[in-house]
Amino acid sequence: MSRKIVCTGRGGTGKTTFVALAALCLDSHPLLIDADSDQNLADMLGINLEKEKIKTISEILFDIQKKKNTKELNSLSLPEKIEYLLNFSCLYESEDFDLISIGVKWTQGCYCMPNNILRSILPKLAESYRYTIIDSPGGLEHLNRRIVSEVDDIFVIIDPTVKALKNMERLKKIASEVGISYKNIYLVGNYRFKREKEKLAKSSGNYLGKIEYDPELEEYTWNGRSLTDLSQNSPAFSSIREILKKAGYM
Repeated sequence: MSRKIVCTGRGGTGKTTFVALAALCLDSHPLLIDADSDQNLADMLGINLEKEKIKTISEILFDIQKKKNTKELNSLSLPEKIEYLLNFSCLYESEDFDLISIGVKWTQGCYCMPNNILRSILPKLAESYRYTIIDSPGGLEHLNRRIVSEVDDIFVIIDPTVKALKNMERLKKIASEVGISYKNIYLVGNYRFKREKEKLAKSSGNYLGKIEYDPELEEYTWNGRSLTDLSQNSPAFSSIREILKKAGYM
C-alpha cells in the first residue's frame, strides 16, 4: 500500500531539510517529488541533476512543446511521450531513494493538458513505492493542478510565530477549496521553537514536536554538504525519527 506525504511550510522554516532527513529515516525506499520552484532538495541530498543528465518535468514539457530532441517519439501520443520521458529522463535513482523534480515553468502557453496527464502519471508511478514524499511550496494551491489530489499526511513545518499557526488554518481552507483530500495534518516546529511557544502549538492541533537544533546539520547546510552523510544519531535526525514514529511511520 502506497502512502503519500506532503511537507509544506513558509520559506526558510526547514521543510526541505525535513523531507531529506525523513526520506533517510524511513524503512523503505521512497519516491521524493520536489515541487518547490527553488529546487533545493537535490542539492541537499548531494545530487547534481545536470551532471547526472536528469531533467525536470518542466524541461521535458518545454522540449515537447518546442519539439526539441523528441523526433524519435513522434509516433507516441502526448501521454505516452510524457510518461516515457518522465521515467527515462526525469527519474533519478539511488540506493536510498528516487527523486523527481517538477522544476519551474519555462515558457508561456497552456499547460492544462500536460498538467492533467501528470496528475494521472505521477500517482501511478507513486504506487510503485511504499512512501512518496512531496516537498511542496508554502501553499497547496498547485498540488491538485499539477501533481496529486489525494494524500495521506500533510506535515506543516512552522516557525514560532502566530502567523505560522494561522497558516495551518489557511492550508485547511485551501485544501478544501482546490479539492485535495487528506487524512491528517500535523504541525512540526523548527529548531527555533522554545518551550513556551510549543505549548501554544500543542493547543492549536496535531503538534508532533520540533526539529532539534543541530550544529552538524547547520555546518552541512552552510557548506553545501550532502545530508546523506549526516550522522544518524545527530539531534536533527533523532528528532525527525521520533516525529515520524508519532505519526505512525517507522
